[in-house]
Amino acid sequence: MRAHMTVNRSILEHIHIIRGDITKEISTAIVNAANPSLLGGGGVDGAIHRAAGPGLLEECRSLGGCKPGEARLTGGYNLKARYVIHTPGPVYSNGKHGEPETLKRSYWNSLIIAQEKSMSSISFPAISTGVYGYPKEDACRIAINTVCEFMEQRNFHLDVRFVLFDEENHVLYNNYLRNISAHHRSNE
Repeated sequence: MRAHMTVNRSILEHIHIIRGDITKEISTAIVNAANPSLLGGGGVDGAIHRAAGPGLLEECRSLGGCKPGEARLTGGYNLKARYVIHTPGPVYSNGKHGEPETLKRSYWNSLIIAQEKSMSSISFPAISTGVYGYPKEDACRIAINTVCEFMEQRNFHLDVRFVLFDEENHVLYNNYLRNISAHHRSNE
């Protein structure tokens, strides 16, 4: 997967790829790859709800759901993170039904909340790559490019951690970030 974007080095220094469990992150906020009901589910969503405890579900019930690509903020409850940002990513069909744009909005709108709350750090999972079936390589590119674009456009730098549960995503994200860094160095 080749990286075709040029990114300011100071932005790249804020992006970290971690293999692990997002529920253990100490970031200001962790992002939940939620379903539109916001009432918990499988994968990352279920793990975050279990780790946060019943207060999270109670607060989520008061939000009235969330459309794919939008984002909602709740407290972190029993998590180490102060906040949870919930964003339903798209269910992948064939990439021709607005899935790339919706996935980008999931990351972008989560970052808008982070900026509005002056957060210093945020941890993302690989949104939509589990049961929603988004191709992992495409999702990785959208995730990292969107974060870089947001920090550059909005002149807002925070530590962004991509916390990846599976080895395949961990390798993809590391390789893609390495390619962006190499592309950046070759253009200096």
